[in-house]
Amino acid sequence: MKKSVKETVREAIAPTIAELGYDIWDITYQKVGADYHLEITIDSENGINIEDCEKVHRAIDPILDECDPIESFYYLDVSSPGIERELRTEAHILSQIGVKAEAKLYAAKDGRRSIIGIIKSLDGDRLTITEPAGDTELLLSEISKLTTIYFED
Repeated sequence: MKKSVKETVREAIAPTIAELGYDIWDITYQKVGADYHLEITIDSENGINIEDCEKVHRAIDPILDECDPIESFYYLDVSSPGIERELRTEAHILSQIGVKAEAKLYAAKDGRRSIIGIIKSLDGDRLTITEPAGDTELLLSEISKLTTIYFED
C-alpha cells in the first residue's frame, strides 16, 4: 500500500526536526487557490519564533528535494501552531488537558453547535469538557473542529 504524502514527509523529516530540538505538531498538504502548499507545523517547549521556522525550513528543504514526495510544484511553509491552535489528534488533545477550548459540532447538541469549556479528559473517542454548568461529554466524531481559546471577544 502506497504511503500518503503526509506519511512520507513525516518519515523523511522527523529525525532532522527532532535533532534540531523541535516536535512536528502537524503536516498538511492542500491546494490554496491555484497553488499547492505543504505546511509543516512545529512546536517546542520554549515556543516557536520566525528564526525557528527559518532554521527548520533550511534543514528540511534539501531532504524533501531528495525524497521528492510530491510530483508537482508546491510551496513549503514552516510555521508555529500559534497560541490558539487546532487540536486534530489524540496527542494534541492530551497535551492540552486543562486548557480552555471550543468544540464546534457537526450537528446541534442540546440546541448548541459550539461547546466552550476546559478540556478535562479524553477517554478513547470521548472528550469531556468542563463548562460552568458542569461536564459535557462529546464523541470525537461529533466535533468538526476543536480549537484552544486564550483570547475571547
